[in-house]
Amino acid sequence: MTQGFLNPEEVLDQLKLRTDMLAAEFGCGSGGFTVSLAKRLDEGLVYAIDIQEGVLSALKSRLLLEGINNIKIVRGNLEKDKGSTLPSSCLDVVVIPNVLFQAEDKIAIITEAYRVLKNRGILLIIDWNAETPHGPTNRISRDDVKNMAKEKGLEFKEEINAGKYHYGLVFEK
Repeated sequence: MTQGFLNPEEVLDQLKLRTDMLAAEFGCGSGGFTVSLAKRLDEGLVYAIDIQEGVLSALKSRLLLEGINNIKIVRGNLEKDKGSTLPSSCLDVVVIPNVLFQAEDKIAIITEAYRVLKNRGILLIIDWNAETPHGPTNRISRDDVKNMAKEKGLEFKEEINAGKYHYGLVFEK
């Protein structure tokens, strides 16, 4: 990666995605990964899930302007049981970018990702490197993420390049 900050296109280039996959971005905010996923999964569907109504409203406007129609916006609390509102075992891919460091109940978010993933589904967790001087102070280490994911039954597959300030961990259900 040539730049330091998170580039969804470069990160997603490292995953084996099919155009007909069903995916979600947990904690989508302005939809950085949501939009990139939707363009790649043009025969599939992407769920943009966030708890904040304001960011979802802004994303909805952006999608209308860009003419993207394979994204479903969902307001949900991912720290609550079945908080994504999605059915169990329905997704091929879940992306959780820069969410865990700010969550109170990190394990609940990973549990929800596990619940909505199909067997052999892929979970990508991206968060802040502990080693970089930039970013938030309350970071979560790679090892802590790996341990939580393992506890929930996810298998660590590989670490991918998420730029200078982040790590990207790929798990499979």
